[in-house]
Amino acid sequence: MTAPLTPPDNQPPDEPQHPEAAPVADHGGLGGPELARELREGALIALVVAVSGVLLGVLWNWLAPHIPLIADTRNVYLKNTEGEEAIGADGTFVLLSLGFGVLTAAAVFLFRRRGGIPLVVALVVGGLLGAVLGWVTGMWLGPTPDVAAHAKQVGPGVTFDGPLRLQAKGALLAWPIGAMLTQLALTGLFGPRDPEPEAPHWPGDEPMPQPPAAD
Repeated sequence: MTAPLTPPDNQPPDEPQHPEAAPVADHGGLGGPELARELREGALIALVVAVSGVLLGVLWNWLAPHIPLIADTRNVYLKNTEGEEAIGADGTFVLLSLGFGVLTAAAVFLFRRRGGIPLVVALVVGGLLGAVLGWVTGMWLGPTPDVAAHAKQVGPGVTFDGPLRLQAKGALLAWPIGAMLTQLALTGLFGPRDPEPEAPHWPGDEPMPQPPAAD
């Protein structure tokens, strides 16, 4: 009988090495620095877009038709009961918001030249905040909402402008919708293209040898 072979100095036998079992290096989590950079850019874009809502409010107060009112010694009345100034104010806000959505999305696309979920989310959030800020700014710049005090100030029988109001609150979505659609369209038309995948190479694709031409 032969004695079992033991490693010298009571050392355990070498374990087989498996290169494929090597631990994967940690790269800082999902997305890494690229995702963090996109989030920072998205927050900055949302802030700039939202602040531009002040200009929307100024233009809305300037371009929107105001409701003419007239008062007597007791009550305040519409001067033109069949007027469409309220609808015109809402329509002006919607058109201006759509224009701001297109312009902000185009400016962001020229600045960044590519899309991405954080960028689209920043445009939508910034557009919604900008629309709300424009709505509040326009009402603040417009005539006072205290109609009774305004009527007493101007006196009975004198026409004055009523407060600027947004009747359809759904108009606040015009800016984010316009910005999102514009960004998606520009990215699809002018954004960077993914590289075309190479065609698979099959063993039978080699050209057949041609016989030599006869003299």
